[in-house]
Amino acid sequence: MSAIAYLNFDGNAEQAIDFYAEALKATEVKKVKFADIPQDPNYPLPDNELNMIMESSIEFSGGKIMMSDILPSMKAVTGELVKGNHILISLVIDDKQRLEEYFSQLSIGGHVIMPLSNTPWSSCFGLLVDKFGVSWKFNRDADKFLDHVIANKQ
Repeated sequence: MSAIAYLNFDGNAEQAIDFYAEALKATEVKKVKFADIPQDPNYPLPDNELNMIMESSIEFSGGKIMMSDILPSMKAVTGELVKGNHILISLVIDDKQRLEEYFSQLSIGGHVIMPLSNTPWSSCFGLLVDKFGVSWKFNRDADKFLDHVIANKQ
């Protein structure tokens, strides 16, 4: 079992899926729209919602991200989607070149908070917010850093 980052979007999940799949060189992309499943005739979805993403996943470099749209008709229950900084996706990859490629691709149209650089805790670390408002952390040596600090505390 593994924990998977799950992102909700406000009607633009398909564009986000396509962007992330290209930026991260996805090995597999799965998308299901609400129109792809049987509809309840007592509660039909409006046409604009049928084309939205019900469930999706992209797989890349051993990682996986899942995404969907929040339907406008469900916002009374789910609440409005609010972009925030309380969730981020952390990519920990030993391959520095791949980390640099992902950083470069995901920064397109976004905002680099901290460019990739050598820090006391990583030989390659950076932060950015992509064009969809999702925060990303890049770290080449996260596990090595944690192990080193914990070993020196004992």
